[in-house]
Amino acid sequence: MELSDANLQTLTEYLKKTLDPDPAIRRPAEKFLESVEGSQNYPLLLLTLLEKSQENVIKVCASVTFKNYIKRNWRIVGILVEDEPNKICESDRIAIKANIVPLMLSSPEQIQKQLSDAISIIGREDFPQKWPDLLTEMVNRFQSGDFHVINGVLRTAHSLFKRYRHEFKSNELWTEIKLVLDAFALPLTNLFKATIELCSTHANDASALKVLFSSLILIAKLFYSLNFQDLPEFFEDNMETWMTNFHSLLTLDNKLLQTDDEEEAGLLELLKSQICDNAALYAQKYDEEFQPYLPRFVTAIWNLLVTTGQEVKYDLLVSNAIQFLASVCERPHYKHLFEDQNTLTSICEKVIVPNMEFRAADEEAFEDNSEEYIRRDLEGSDIDTRRRAACDLVRGLCKFFEGPVTGIFSGYVNSMLQEYAKNPSVNWKHKDAAIYLVTSLASKAQTQKHGITQANELVNLTEFFVNHIQPDLKSASVNEFPVLKADGIKYIMIFRNQVPKEQLLVSIPLLINHLQAESIVVHTYAAHALERLFTMRGTNNTTLITAAEMAPFVEVLLTNLFKALTLPGSSENEYIMKAIMRSFSLLQESIIPYIPSVITQLTQKLLAVSKNPSKPHFNHYMFESICLSIRITCKANPDAVGSFEEALFMVFTEILQNDVQEFIPYVFQVMSLLLEMHKNEIPSSYMALFPHLLQPVLWERTGNIPPLVRLLQAYLERGANTIASAAADKIPGLLGVFQKLIASKANDHQGFYLLNSIIEHMPPESVDQYRKQIFILLFQRLQNSKTTKFIKSFLVFINLYCIKYGALALQEIFDSIQPKMFGMVLEKIIIPEIQKVSGQVEKKICAVGITKILTECPPMMDTEYTKLWIPLLQALIGLFELPEDDTIPDEEHFIDIEDTPGYQTAFSQLAFAGKKEHDPVGQMVNNPRIHLAQSLHKLSTACPGRVPSMLSTSLNAEALQYLQGYLQAASVTLL
Repeated sequence: MELSDANLQTLTEYLKKTLDPDPAIRRPAEKFLESVEGSQNYPLLLLTLLEKSQENVIKVCASVTFKNYIKRNWRIVGILVEDEPNKICESDRIAIKANIVPLMLSSPEQIQKQLSDAISIIGREDFPQKWPDLLTEMVNRFQSGDFHVINGVLRTAHSLFKRYRHEFKSNELWTEIKLVLDAFALPLTNLFKATIELCSTHANDASALKVLFSSLILIAKLFYSLNFQDLPEFFEDNMETWMTNFHSLLTLDNKLLQTDDEEEAGLLELLKSQICDNAALYAQKYDEEFQPYLPRFVTAIWNLLVTTGQEVKYDLLVSNAIQFLASVCERPHYKHLFEDQNTLTSICEKVIVPNMEFRAADEEAFEDNSEEYIRRDLEGSDIDTRRRAACDLVRGLCKFFEGPVTGIFSGYVNSMLQEYAKNPSVNWKHKDAAIYLVTSLASKAQTQKHGITQANELVNLTEFFVNHIQPDLKSASVNEFPVLKADGIKYIMIFRNQVPKEQLLVSIPLLINHLQAESIVVHTYAAHALERLFTMRGTNNTTLITAAEMAPFVEVLLTNLFKALTLPGSSENEYIMKAIMRSFSLLQESIIPYIPSVITQLTQKLLAVSKNPSKPHFNHYMFESICLSIRITCKANPDAVGSFEEALFMVFTEILQNDVQEFIPYVFQVMSLLLEMHKNEIPSSYMALFPHLLQPVLWERTGNIPPLVRLLQAYLERGANTIASAAADKIPGLLGVFQKLIASKANDHQGFYLLNSIIEHMPPESVDQYRKQIFILLFQRLQNSKTTKFIKSFLVFINLYCIKYGALALQEIFDSIQPKMFGMVLEKIIIPEIQKVSGQVEKKICAVGITKILTECPPMMDTEYTKLWIPLLQALIGLFELPEDDTIPDEEHFIDIEDTPGYQTAFSQLAFAGKKEHDPVGQMVNNPRIHLAQSLHKLSTACPGRVPSMLSTSLNAEALQYLQGYLQAASVTLL
């Protein structure tokens, strides 16, 4: 694409269309952009538009499109042999890096943010080696004095360096951080000091302060990132400058920076929150060096907590401040600061209890923004909520002062419960806080999978459950006091390992009943609690709650779960769908009577959500539930598969025709499961689809590859003869798919799965004419790019070929490609590499194949190949007896991580569509060692004397000993 006005105009029109709400206009525009993004100059056209367009909406759209384009394509994966995935040519890369920083700095803030993100994505790959002047270019801009520019640089630096907070330590990382510190630490410190000075100069200028405080927030964030891995010498030497200023900023209160907004945190709150984080980092990691500053920070943060209001805008600040105290009180040598009973009482009374209260804002979120409330409360993404921080502080204090803290809080809990009892409808929030206090006191260690794993011995959880939780859940109305209902259900969920099983069984009908609650939070929690209870393990690793114990509730459970999906706000509720999946899995054949109604509801739901898939987890569990329905029913009645096909195929056809990319990999997995259930020939409905599965466009998307390969394998297993007779013209297409997959280091194993199924199931005459070409393709790949994964798959394939067509056929096909090729493959690949093969079935295939080469291939006994006979036998005994060789060359460690280019759905494996491992050798050989002994015996009867003499002269003693063991076990001797 040329950098011309015509192309800029075209691009403008298509970008406009991508914003259109009508999918008929939007989708083709997205497809067009997808089709041109590999063209040279495409990114430069976007940058030109973003700089020169007169329409703001196009500028913003171009900046977002550019960022996403960089996100998808900048990384050069170098996975494919043909090296095709590099969509951005080198000249475009150079031009982007040359122009993006000045362009970002001169853009308005909305666009600056997008370009800043793009720079950090490019930097993640290219900085410092391929973009050495990025830092200098950025640091030089500090001198400009223009804070719009300075903030652009700081924002970019923040997005570039924040990964230091979660990278694993490595020499490469240390080198990069050192390079950044050398160039950046001093200018950043000078900028920090200068900005602080400007703040006092402009103390009465509100608009100047806003810009300056935005800079200070970014500077404080950069301080955190640069100090996270280790304490840099520079910052240790300049700790006085940083900590003194941080401390004075914590205590600063400027009326001009206060906001009227009760929800949104202002600049002052955001800056103080970050400083609390920075202080906590130093207190936790560098406590020795930080010790002189700690007491004044504790005082400042304590005062901050006692004087800050309950408004939502202070939430982040308060939670970070409490987290700071929590991290300090857990350190043994700060213990003395908290020992005094009065201090503990004061912390409990002034910090913990007030921040555990259920505020009006929480009530609002509970009712009107339930999805966010659930995410924060259930999934632990409430890291920055006051409640979570107060809970962490309780845990921190309990580390050294469990007795006194439990004593102080028990008094609070009792008085709160008494308050509630006086007037429940007015004082229900007291009970809510009491339950939360008990929960935070009792829980010492928690995991998502098991709930609480360690509890405070001083709290009687079962007694509290029976006296205070159960009555709420047993009350006549499921809609009364929804917050307390949610608390009660959550209590069951998190203490499910501490509450005795009989109490859990009492709770199950109560939970099923609460699936009918109008409150989204309540019915979601009920579904989630049931799902968690159904996954608990009892003795012998069986489920704690059995299908028999659930028998009385099956109908009401299924009815209420599906009814819950019709409640307002829960039509795509992932917790309910996960509970449906888990119920099916637990109840197994008890659900069969309800399957007709269940599958109708699931297909209706599938049809509805396929119009606009937006909840990936919900969709995943829905497909898992469909697979479970099929498995459970067809296990009891294999003929039922037809009725499932009838119910599902109409929806599946629609999904495939409308190209619903998110669902296509799932559809292929469910179809594989259905097709594998057929015992005889392939039904015609599947054969009609077969040619479409070979279309190259389907194979372009990486997410489609694993399920499509499995589906084609199912076709080959069930209908190889039909394909050979009725669709022989499609065999080249099938081999074309194999050829494409084999060229990719990431997907070559999938190519071998397909090839192995072709060799195993197709009638030999139908693939005769292609056989030689298949081997030539494999040798070309071996020459160009030999990886451990490829070798392992290649070894399994040639041995499977040998089992299917005979050892002589294998030798002949190799030698027809190139004279003596068979010997080279034995010497260079099979003998040295066979130890790398992993997997029971794979090892068995290789053992049987090599046994055939040793005993059923005449050239091995009377040509120059004879010298390889003993080394091959030795390698086979090694495969039986030596540990697997799992070493991988260094440069191959990251081969499997092929970045999914954009517009593509990653593949999600359905657990309940799982495929049984298939053993192509099967009953033909049960014990490969005995099979080897019997085959050698047979060979020795055909040419007496040869085998023992070869063995006695050349086989090493240890291998010979093993071999004699095999012969004894098989009760045969060598003649």
